[in-house]
Amino acid sequence: MLRGSKHHDAQTLGIGKAIAVLTSGGDAQGMNAAVRAVVRVGIYTGAKVFFVHEGYQGLVDGGENIREATWESVSMMLQLGGTVIGSARCQDFRCREGRLKAACNLIKKGITNLCVIGGDGSLTGADTFRAEWSGLLADLVKAGKITSDEAAKSSYLNIVGLVGSIDNDFCGTDMTIGTDSALHRIMEIVDAITTTAQSHQRTFVLEVMGRHCGYLAMVTALACGADWVFIPESPPEENWEEHLCRRLSETRGRGSRLNIIIVAEGAIDLNGKPITSEDVKKLVVKRLGYDTRVTVLGHVQRGGTPSAFDRILGSRMGVEAVMALLEGTPDTPACVVSLSGNQAIRLPLMECVQVTKEVTQAMNEKRFAEALKLRGRNSHVNAVI
Repeated sequence: MLRGSKHHDAQTLGIGKAIAVLTSGGDAQGMNAAVRAVVRVGIYTGAKVFFVHEGYQGLVDGGENIREATWESVSMMLQLGGTVIGSARCQDFRCREGRLKAACNLIKKGITNLCVIGGDGSLTGADTFRAEWSGLLADLVKAGKITSDEAAKSSYLNIVGLVGSIDNDFCGTDMTIGTDSALHRIMEIVDAITTTAQSHQRTFVLEVMGRHCGYLAMVTALACGADWVFIPESPPEENWEEHLCRRLSETRGRGSRLNIIIVAEGAIDLNGKPITSEDVKKLVVKRLGYDTRVTVLGHVQRGGTPSAFDRILGSRMGVEAVMALLEGTPDTPACVVSLSGNQAIRLPLMECVQVTKEVTQAMNEKRFAEALKLRGRNSHVNAVI
């Protein structure tokens, strides 16, 4: 709790300023906690805070999509999954004409601080928006959409990003908002499946999300004692089919009545060929004759209420985002709020985005050892392998 002069400084830091908050890309449990924190801390500092409904599309469309938030408007949000202010894929924002409309909508409401909660694509779009800001202002003045006075009052745009992604696929943070809740959903299902698998001596192949990142698959495998796990960053060795079948046979030979295999949706072999859950099922049935079932968890991993960890993580990151926005200057680079150890820290946004993209590029070029290294020392995938 803030006391004395610090308490007073915080209460006046945002006077005369306006903050907009939006969620973009795929939803993740805990996003609402972050939105709630941004709104309440922003109001506490004396700033005006605005919801941007439907992500970047709402920013482009303007109107009722950009509404001022109140203290009460974020009540009862902590326990809700998804994002109550909506998210949408937006092609319009990818072109300059769309960003011109978005800039005009912000300027008309006096908003010069933007908090974006989303994945690396959403955060890259925000950084592009900021880099173009002065040019957008000039074009809007020239077109008569805004006045010179309005342009002067909105001479620069502050951007802060929060990473909402169940995949934990963003480099620079130990954990992204939504990952812990997704793991809770997955483990509930795995535990339920394990009991029926044991009853009928079955092999279950479970497919979890993770197109480019195997974090969910790896941690799930560790937590449930799976027999095998397939992840994108570390393809199995040559002749993995024989190795897998031998492992399953040995497990059954020791008296086990079930086998559990976890497959990340982006799993591949050393040649970059996809390894699907159906491929694994067909292999086990053909070579071992085991009664084998596939369960694709899909969007259930995004659903449900956020865990306590994600509620606190979203809240802490939201607080830090507001402080970063209000302390920003025209020379302050766009930042992303990350978790390092147990501390919320600020890192240069585009440096983190660049490393995240380098991981995907390394995987595409079959430089898997480098991809694991780029994930960072805190990556569970890296630590286990």
